[in-house]
Amino acid sequence: MARIIEKTNLNENTIKFVVNAPNIARRALPGQFIILRLDEKGERVPFTISSTDEENVTIIVQIVGRTTMRMDKLKAGDGFLDFVGPLGIPTELDNLKGKNVCVVGGGLGTAIAYPQAKYLHDIGAHVDVITGFKNKDLILLENELREKSENLYISTDDGSYGYHGFVTEILQDNINKGKKYDHILAIGPVIMMKNIVEVARPYKIPTTVSMNSTMVDGTGMCGCCRISVDGEMKFACVDGPDFDGYKIDFNEAMNRSRTYIKEERDHVCNITGEIRNG
Repeated sequence: MARIIEKTNLNENTIKFVVNAPNIARRALPGQFIILRLDEKGERVPFTISSTDEENVTIIVQIVGRTTMRMDKLKAGDGFLDFVGPLGIPTELDNLKGKNVCVVGGGLGTAIAYPQAKYLHDIGAHVDVITGFKNKDLILLENELREKSENLYISTDDGSYGYHGFVTEILQDNINKGKKYDHILAIGPVIMMKNIVEVARPYKIPTTVSMNSTMVDGTGMCGCCRISVDGEMKFACVDGPDFDGYKIDFNEAMNRSRTYIKEERDHVCNITGEIRNG
C-alpha cells in the first residue's frame, strides 16, 4: 500500500498527490510514469511523474472519469493498493546541457513539462518555458516553472492571464524575434503538439513530443496508445512516451482519440451521480 502524504486540490478539476514510494522516487527520471490501482477491483491507470524527492512521488491528476472521481475523495493517510514504476523510457535530456531549449506545456501537460524543465535547468541548459491554459483558474506550477527557467511565458485562451492566444503564437513570435532554439520539447494535447511541430519545421529545430496523453492501460496490452512513427507501429507506453515529432502521424493519432468521444461522455454522465453519492 502506497500512502498519500499530501493531497492538494489545485483547481476545481485538478489534484496533486504526494505519495510515499521511495523505491520509485529514487529511480524515476523525467518522462517516466507510474501505474496505480485503488483496490482489487480498480482499473490500472497511468500517470506521469511530476516530481520526486528522496522518499515521495508527486502526480498531478485531472478529474475525468470513474477512477479520478474516486481519487478526489481520498485524503492524506489513505493509500493506493498498487503504485508501480517508474515505467516508460526517460526523456533524453543530458545531451542538451548548455543548449537553448524551449519546453512547451499545454494544460495538464504542464505538470509533465515541469520535470523536463527542472532537469534541464539543473544540468545547465538555457530553458524557456511556454505554457497554455483555457483560463487563469487552470494555471499550474507557475512559481515552480519560473524558478527553473530563464523565461516563462503563459498564455490563456480567453486572455484572462498572460498572453491572449496560443502557445504556438508565442513560440513563433520568439523565433521571429531571433530566439535560436537548439531543441523543443512539447507536452500536451495532440493537436497542440502537432502545431508546435509545424512551427518548428521550417527552421528544422529538433522537436520531441510526449504521447503520454494517448495512454490508457500503460502496459502495451490494450493497444489504445498505438501510433505510427516513421511508418512503423509503436506503443506510447512501452516504446515512449517520447518520440521525434517529425516522425509522428498526428492525423492518425487524433482520429483514433476521437473514436469513442460520445461513449466517454455518456459514461462520465452515468457515473457522476454514482461517485458523488458514494
